[in-house]
Amino acid sequence: MGIKGLQSFVQNSCSNVCSTVNLRTLAARHKSSNPESSPTIVVDAMGCLRTWYTPNDWVHGGQWKEYLCSLQTFISAFQAAGIRLVFIFDGVIEKTKREEWVKRRLRDNNEISKIFDFIKANGQQPGRNMFFIPSGISTFTKSALKSLGQEVILSHVEGDYEVAAYGLQHQCLGILGEDSDYLIFNTVPYFSVSKLCLASLETIMYLRENLCRELSLRLSDLPLLACLLGNDVIPENMVACFQRKCMASYPLRNSDQNRRAQVIRAVAAFISNLQHSQHGLSQVECMLPHWFDKTLLQKGIALYILPQQNSPWLSELPQGNAERNIIESVVCPYKDIVQTALSKRCKGEMAGVCKILLTGETDCSNTLEDEHDSEIMGQALIYRPVRQHVYAILLGNGNASPDTCPVVKEWYVYPGNRLLQPDIVQAVPLSIAGGAPSIRNLWMANSPDIQSERFYAYFACFQIENFTDELKALEPCLAAVCCLLIYIAVQVVSVSQKDVEAFLAQVLCLPGKSAGQLKSLQLLQVESRAVHLAFLFLRGINTVLLVNSACGSPFNKMDLMPWNTFDGKLFHQKYLQCHGGSSLEEILEGNEPLILLFKKLMKIVCDVCATKNRILQDTKRRLGRSFAGHQQQARFSHQNQHRPYHGRNQRHHFPRHDHPFEGERPETEFHTGQWAEERQERWDDDSYAYDRSHPGTK
Repeated sequence: MGIKGLQSFVQNSCSNVCSTVNLRTLAARHKSSNPESSPTIVVDAMGCLRTWYTPNDWVHGGQWKEYLCSLQTFISAFQAAGIRLVFIFDGVIEKTKREEWVKRRLRDNNEISKIFDFIKANGQQPGRNMFFIPSGISTFTKSALKSLGQEVILSHVEGDYEVAAYGLQHQCLGILGEDSDYLIFNTVPYFSVSKLCLASLETIMYLRENLCRELSLRLSDLPLLACLLGNDVIPENMVACFQRKCMASYPLRNSDQNRRAQVIRAVAAFISNLQHSQHGLSQVECMLPHWFDKTLLQKGIALYILPQQNSPWLSELPQGNAERNIIESVVCPYKDIVQTALSKRCKGEMAGVCKILLTGETDCSNTLEDEHDSEIMGQALIYRPVRQHVYAILLGNGNASPDTCPVVKEWYVYPGNRLLQPDIVQAVPLSIAGGAPSIRNLWMANSPDIQSERFYAYFACFQIENFTDELKALEPCLAAVCCLLIYIAVQVVSVSQKDVEAFLAQVLCLPGKSAGQLKSLQLLQVESRAVHLAFLFLRGINTVLLVNSACGSPFNKMDLMPWNTFDGKLFHQKYLQCHGGSSLEEILEGNEPLILLFKKLMKIVCDVCATKNRILQDTKRRLGRSFAGHQQQARFSHQNQHRPYHGRNQRHHFPRHDHPFEGERPETEFHTGQWAEERQERWDDDSYAYDRSHPGTK
């Protein structure tokens, strides 16, 4: 949630509310008085993402190896102090918060438009003041933290409520985050992550009791203060008239404070004069507009009252078990599947799948996409056909009848969508000979053939199931990337051979580069189209993870993570090289084994695209002058460096691709046997190698 201006008011106008503390010292005191328990800090993970993303480069699609190192450094600092961390992520968007969520998404669209305008005008990444956190970071961070041995929890209710409740229930050392709502909850101390010095573990602790003394309020008054100042439940514009009345009734002696500070003090003064009971709440309601929904005030206060607490402003609090209520209202007809999903969800896994199973809804926030690039449609729309297959796997296919197929409500951000209501998207059954496997088989079966069925269903979601055996023969991360690139190339006709080459080159070069090497990469310019493509691919990785979960995890999830499949700056470098006319030796850094593997992968992508009547064009995009001039100089230097192996001015020549595979596909459920073996031999045989200079030549 968050209360506009409250945290800055506390920092700038209430020095006695902010206290500098050393978390290492607090932990030592805790261990001294509680030797049997480890000092624990509960972390509001969503509120820390911006702090954790320390790489300077963000516009290229994310520096994921650097980010992983940043998380490791963060965790290590607390481990060295003997502090245990528990990370809680938002698992739901409350219906009462959807309107505010939509407003923020539309506001973000405007910021994204400014970012692309800046890139086109300057050819560089904007400053940190325009920072937009890479999309998918919440999903990737959950997996990263688990891989680093951390406890991750996905909330059943609003995330900050669950953080506050967990801290109180487990007597934690405190809450680490950046949300003014933690000033309102009557829970453990609240530490600022933005003020945290990782080297010393010093930060600011906010003292609720001192805030109450500053405003002449009681702790139980703070939820009412939050509602009357405006939060995600009660927007500020709904209480603006009330605030003006308070300002008129309680003028401040000190007019040096900004208007927001004056509003906070005036509203607090009004509350301090109320009768401390439900009757006092009726006095508030009398000052609100006649059209104001009075129940909102009670609901807003209740959202701050933790388990085993009560409020003098409310006669009763809503009761209920969140998990039981979820199970009773699920959309998925398979209760055992729901229970399995819920058990994984509690551990921070399968968040997207669970949301679909439980509510029949799904949402996705903004990503960097250029609304003025007419060659690439909205990313959410590009991947919708894949999601429709996922919906059929999870919710059933309604006997394959359009009238009975389940539907899912999608709150997805894409250019032109004002989010006035969700898109109603119908599930589309997989078109598999012999019928699609059931979700029970995909998730729970242990038969010898089930893993093959999982892979087959996975590739069927991307409509390339006939190539399952060939893709399975690749390294897992390469199989997933090739599958994704084939899908993108088929769906987006403006994607060229050079674009695919850049994606493949970066995934092949990525394992050989450390986070430090990637950080030191220098780019002479930033191309807006490369940024757009990078985030299209990143959204694809999120889609890949969703499909993998729905199909029973044929891939190890960690093989699909971006620190194993994608680096923004590295892709941008390869994009500039591919479109700038660099030789393959330059692009793949003179690594002969990578060159051979690159040709094999490109041939697979081109051949599969050809079966979809999609011939990749060898189209080069015009780049800025600075890069073109640099390329000419760099190429001369590179060719001299490799002169013992290549002629000084020799471009690497690829054998012509004269023998694409031919023949009918056998009508079998899984393509094994002689036909698949022959096709694999052709892809492995250099005489059928990918010809970079003759795309689609037969």
